[in-house]
Amino acid sequence: MSEQNTDTLRWGTGDPRQTMSIHTRKITDSCRDKDCIEDLRVYLTCGSQQLLDSAANVRVRCAELLNTYIDVEPVAFDRNHYCIDITFYYRILADAVVGSCRPTTLYGLSVFSKRAVLCGEDSRAHIFRSDTRLGEPDGITRAYANRPTAVVEVLDPMVLSSKIRDAADCTGDTVTAQIPSGICSLYDEELVLSGGQRRLFVTLGQFSLVRLERDVQLVIPVLDYSIPTKECCDSTGGCAAEDPCEMFSRIPFPAQQFSPRSCDEKQERDESCQTS
Repeated sequence: MSEQNTDTLRWGTGDPRQTMSIHTRKITDSCRDKDCIEDLRVYLTCGSQQLLDSAANVRVRCAELLNTYIDVEPVAFDRNHYCIDITFYYRILADAVVGSCRPTTLYGLSVFSKRAVLCGEDSRAHIFRSDTRLGEPDGITRAYANRPTAVVEVLDPMVLSSKIRDAADCTGDTVTAQIPSGICSLYDEELVLSGGQRRLFVTLGQFSLVRLERDVQLVIPVLDYSIPTKECCDSTGGCAAEDPCEMFSRIPFPAQQFSPRSCDEKQERDESCQTS
């Protein structure tokens, strides 16, 4: 029977601190990007496309990041570096004016892809996990067992400009990325990928962080185990609701929100983008 691994003292005998082995992820490389995405096609729903064809004016309200697809592949000529292909899926909301009626909301999808090359370090170990999945092979496949994990942090993009073009003037405009069924299911209607008399384009500004991580085992000093000090409920066993006026009295007065903003100050994100 094999002996169990125990934590060892790495400090002086008079020091109460001990060490503990933990499993975490080490950031091997990272980068940041400030992308200006010009003339990005908006694939509208069927109803929105009909409104666009007859609209007198269209104003893009906001863009919301729906999801991100990330693929990591090793660089052929350098084992330490990996190519990260990132595809962003945006939900675009716009207001269309048809005749003298009130503006009508248009819904659509935009797709943007980019690539980054980062150092992921070379590891010859094959990592498998005991995750059980019914109807599928357990764990990760051998082809991906030695690759680092890519993490992308991104803010919702800013709408910089928009334009409308006739379909006849948009030669060679095709879908550059396959749209997953999960993204299409977020819309009530089918997306119009081709056809229509007019097409909507937007220019977006986006900030993002990209990094590669690898699993590592570290030995760290331990002072004590972390035990919560906050009680979930009171001594009687109940979780009484806090008095709303008492809670409101502790909120500072938002004086800055009453002051007019100058044209040079940065505007907050349009709250109208949040739809239920």
